[in-house]
Formats: sequence, C-alpha cells, structure tokens
Amino acid sequence: MAKHWGVTSLVALALLACLTGTEVEAQAQQNPTIPQTTTIVSKYPPAQRCDVAENTRVPCGQPDISTDGCKDINCCSDGGQCYFGKAVTVQCTKNGQFIVVVARDATVPNIDLESILLLSKASGCTHVDSNSDFAIYNFPVTSCGTVVLEEPGVIIYENKMFSSYEVETGRRGVITRDSHYELLFQCRYIGTTVQTVVVEVLPLGIAPLSVAVLGPIRVELRLGSGQCISKGCNEVDVAYDSYYTEADYPVRKVLRDPVYVEVQLLEKTDPNLVLTLGRCWATTKPNPHSLPQWDILTDGCPCRNDNYLSSLVPVGAFSGLDFPSHYRRFLFKMFTFVDPTSVTPMREQVYIHCSTAVCTTTGSRSCEPICYRKSKR
Repeated sequence: MAKHWGVTSLVALALLACLTGTEVEAQAQQNPTIPQTTTIVSKYPPAQRCDVAENTRVPCGQPDISTDGCKDINCCSDGGQCYFGKAVTVQCTKNGQFIVVVARDATVPNIDLESILLLSKASGCTHVDSNSDFAIYNFPVTSCGTVVLEEPGVIIYENKMFSSYEVETGRRGVITRDSHYELLFQCRYIGTTVQTVVVEVLPLGIAPLSVAVLGPIRVELRLGSGQCISKGCNEVDVAYDSYYTEADYPVRKVLRDPVYVEVQLLEKTDPNLVLTLGRCWATTKPNPHSLPQWDILTDGCPCRNDNYLSSLVPVGAFSGLDFPSHYRRFLFKMFTFVDPTSVTPMREQVYIHCSTAVCTTTGSRSCEPICYRKSKR
C-alpha cells in the first residue's frame, strides 16, 4: 500500500507577466511628402523586423520611393520594393489622415487582428484592408473618437488603439493568456510640419518580494531556466539544466510562454520516499490564501478547466538525479489575472504555490497521481 505522511507544506515563487514593451518616438522630416512622418513600435531588431513573406507584404510610400526614402519613413526595402515591417506603424499625412498598419507579429503572443478597436466603433473605423499578417487603418484625424488638444502653436489629434482578449473564469479567479495591447498615438501639426508620437502602454516594474515559504516537510520550488542553443533541441529536456536564482525574481515571462516548475524534497536520502503534489495554484500576493487564485494542478494532475492544460514532466532514472522520486516537475503556460469587475488585465506579480506530501510505496499501490498512472498504461 502507499502511505502518505507529514504535514502538507507550501512553497511559492513570484512571476511577472510581460504584456508589451514601451517606446516613445517622435520625428519630423525637413522636406515632407505623404506620409509626412512615421513612427513604429516593434519587438524586433531592424533585420528581423523586415523579414516579411513576399505574399503578405503591404506596400509603403509612393510607388517611386527610393531606398533611402523608404528607410526615412521607417519602412523596409529590399532594393526594389518598399513595404511595412513586423511592427505597428503610425503615419501622419499633411492632408490630415492617420495611417496605421498593424502586423500580427507586433506582440507576443501574436495579436488577433480582428480584435483591434479604436476609440470609436463608427463606420469607417475598422481596417480598410487586411491579409493574414497585416491590418491597415486609414481615417481622418478628426474621426473615430479622436481627441483634439491644443498647445501654443500646436494642434494635436490623439487616438488610441487597443485589442480585445479572451478571459477564462475559474472558481477563485479570472485570467487571460491573450496579448492586451494598447497604443496611444498622435498627429501633431506645428505650422507647416507634422510630427507623429506613439506611446505603447506597459506595466511598471515591481520590486521582488520573498520567493519561498518553509513547511514541516522541507521542500524547494524552483523555475527551470535552461534554453535550447542547438537546432533540433527539445526545450523540455534542457529546461531543468539550470534554474533562476533568488536574485532573478520576479522572473518576467511573456504570456503563453512555458513556465517550468520543479519541486524538490530536501534533506532526505531514503530512495523509498516519493514526493507528491496535491494542489498547485497561483495568486497575485505572497499569501497562498489570498484571492484571486488560479488552479494549475489539482490532486497532482493538470486542472481540466484550463484552456491551456499544464503538463506533468516525468522525472526518472534517465534524469541523472540521485533520488528521482524526491522531485516533481510540471509546466504551464504563462497568464495574467484579470480584474473581474473591469475585465482588464491586472498588472500584478503572479505567485505559484504547491501543497506537498511524502509517500512511501509498499506492495502494488502507487504514489503516482491517477492521471500519471493512466498515461503509463
């Protein structure tokens, strides 16, 4: 029979969900042509930003634009064609038009191009053209909910682009794994010149807090940091080759990125002992009883109510560990909590908690969770 002993212990780690990056840019040209100015927001370096499949390229600038002229308006050129790159590109024209070109690859995870909204949902405020990788918006600076501001000698037209996202509701909390994208952009008319200003919204950094709590059974919860550096490498195989240290927390993760979790039984050398996990869950506070909460494992198995099921990672003799049964590993896809009232993503840290117990195996009974035993049959 399998015997469980010891008082349940709790361990916790802090994570931060990265939603987007921050960038503020403004520029004007000495000899304005249409478009007058262009500002881009991209997560890619210039070389990768321009790596766009020919069949999805969106032409940028006038048909006879030169390579230098193409680069001057922050578009990409292959020497023969000027086109938009993997970014959100905002252009202001002298005749009072916003041109916004959104690449699906502008965010991580990729943005749903059909989910994008402006301040107004009026006719003409949706994309005027699109393909599988890009959506194109073209509207007057006085329409689609644009706010008009004035400064000495400057008229400012300001609008906002944001995306909708899918939320999942659990018994104790609400989360999302979709990119929540907000982009504030302006056309600034100063005399005969035009400026484009873009501000991408981003959560502020938060100082790291305590990352672990000890219980009567001494265990440790760590996050694997190993990465593939060779072609054909299996990410799960190398994820536990190295670990984040205390100085690394809170660890920043992009939504839907895999998070590799390991729980280890400490200070025991009996090979007959088996570490087991009960419930593993996430909160926005170090207190494991705080709300909201999101279940990752229940009874040691992936929570079935999640659209992105977590996965148990086997730890066997092949792992090279002295006592493989003293370890439990699993992975889940990064998420962020959603405020249930406003239904907006919460810019909070995410803490992982696990309840643990120790089991000794005798006879034919197993210490493994039911889902693991079923998968081995």
